[in-house]
Amino acid sequence: MQQKPNDLLEIARQYCALIESWDEAHRMPLTQLNELLPRLHAAMAAVDSVQEAGPDGSGIDLDQRFELFSRLHRLLGDLDAYWMEYDVTPDRQEMSGSLADDLTDIYCELRDGLDLVERQDDPRRTLGRWRDGFCKHWGQHVVDAERHLYALSARDRLY
Repeated sequence: MQQKPNDLLEIARQYCALIESWDEAHRMPLTQLNELLPRLHAAMAAVDSVQEAGPDGSGIDLDQRFELFSRLHRLLGDLDAYWMEYDVTPDRQEMSGSLADDLTDIYCELRDGLDLVERQDDPRRTLGRWRDGFCKHWGQHVVDAERHLYALSARDRLY
């Protein structure tokens, strides 16, 4: 099944808008993220693998990425850390998964692609670039974030 560029672009815009609008004055959008991430995952799985990948935009600098991560980490508080499959110690100091890190990496990839599209880049090339990155790196962040949000939901900790 081939993904329509506009469908995936709209999901990406929704994700980025949610992350950009999230601050102390708003309720944590974990419920919305719990609904949006599976849609993003399904849309990425449907992207045609023969899409030509566009150039790597790399529009987000490391300082901006760290500022976003720090803000999300602060907003998430004790909901940020989670166990990875290789974590073996019982104290929370050894938890190595971070929802803030997952959300930051997903955001940076999507925002960079959206910025390329806005500069008149062919959306199909952006989808191809997203697919390459999804398969090699940020798809794992989507899966990890989905898993952690599912666990929080099962414990009634999404609000």
